[in-house]
Amino acid sequence: MANNTSNGANLGFENKLWGMADKMRGHMDSGEYKHVVLGLIFLKYISDAFQAKYDNLAARQVTDYTDPEDRDEYSAANIFWVPKEARWEKLRAGAKQPIIGQLVDDAMVAIEKENPSLKGVLPKTYSRPALDKYRLGQLIDITSNIGLGDKHSRSKDILGRVYEYFLGRFAAAEGKGGGEFYTPQCIVKLLVTMIEPFKGRIYDPCCGSGGMFVQSERFMEEHGGRLGDIAVYGQESNPTTWKLAKMNLAIRGIDTDLGQYQADSFHNDLHKDLKADFILANPPFNMSDWGGERLKEDVRWKYGVPPVNNANYAWISHFIHHLAPNGIAGFVLANGSMSTNTSSEGEIRKTIIEADMVDCMIALPGQLFYTTQIPVCLWFVTKSKKAEPRRGYRDRSGETLFIDARKMGKLIDRVHRELDADDVATIAGTLSPVAEC
Repeated sequence: MANNTSNGANLGFENKLWGMADKMRGHMDSGEYKHVVLGLIFLKYISDAFQAKYDNLAARQVTDYTDPEDRDEYSAANIFWVPKEARWEKLRAGAKQPIIGQLVDDAMVAIEKENPSLKGVLPKTYSRPALDKYRLGQLIDITSNIGLGDKHSRSKDILGRVYEYFLGRFAAAEGKGGGEFYTPQCIVKLLVTMIEPFKGRIYDPCCGSGGMFVQSERFMEEHGGRLGDIAVYGQESNPTTWKLAKMNLAIRGIDTDLGQYQADSFHNDLHKDLKADFILANPPFNMSDWGGERLKEDVRWKYGVPPVNNANYAWISHFIHHLAPNGIAGFVLANGSMSTNTSSEGEIRKTIIEADMVDCMIALPGQLFYTTQIPVCLWFVTKSKKAEPRRGYRDRSGETLFIDARKMGKLIDRVHRELDADDVATIAGTLSPVAEC
């Protein structure tokens, strides 16, 4: 991945922070040590937010009789309570001590104890022998400078961007495994720009680290919306990825229902009764071992029973099942999903096309993902094209728009390609009523 990348930030210190994290790796692979770094960034974020509120209450203590140690003040402001032993300054003061790993673990335990919504979420493995405590202390020193000098006014935004940046870097470092938790931001931006989630219920049943939700919240705020205008529902089957999502969304201040635990959306649908206004998803491509043989009578297969050896059309059926009457779904699938006739897939595709649900299809270039260089496509499915058209877009009842974007994007290194802001605007602009459709 190029250093000056669009997947998070260009803040000046990310490469230094990344370099230090990489040196810490030792005998750990990136799948393990990413939790060391991301856990520290999360801890710094909640401590900064707590300290900003604490300082404000302390300054008003004489005139307004506020108490900076009153937990209710923090709950009312949707700020996590950070007990004294877990506050960042204590960790920073102990960064050079050989017991720093235990101090961090104790801080994580204390925060989970005081904030039930974080129970079981935070990493607590900093004291393990394999982790170099000297480099851990250096990492804490560097992390201490994030947001420094901004009097906390920009700390939340900066830390959120750094967290997002690191997710992208770890995805690149992990290669194939990175796809389990990260969708390239340019694809997320394109999906969000296309479906315009201004207000309503947003759902992602395979949410990874929560990137779809972060971008939806950003889009909504950029267009004059408020954080409370969207309700976010998600699910993730990988337990460590579920924890990443919980931390990522907490940093952003997004109130999200990801369930009380990780779960498989096919076999333990945590949002059975949800009908979403917007669905955004990047499900695993061509998943063969999804347990379809145990779900042949499932209510979600209204348009046909998907094959047991490939979950692509099970995902499509799951998305449609959870759409509200006027909802729209945008999701990523392998290109083969557009033409396959294997087993029942061709019949399911024919049925949903005849039901006039497929609104738009976009063929994307290859090399956008860290997991695979094969090209992918975007599907946009709706239960009602007759619903009030989205901002400026005409009703396409009886039609499906096909967009060929296979030659778009630019290489950012030898093997990875990115769609830039102009590419996203050009593709999304094709939906305009003045464009040739």
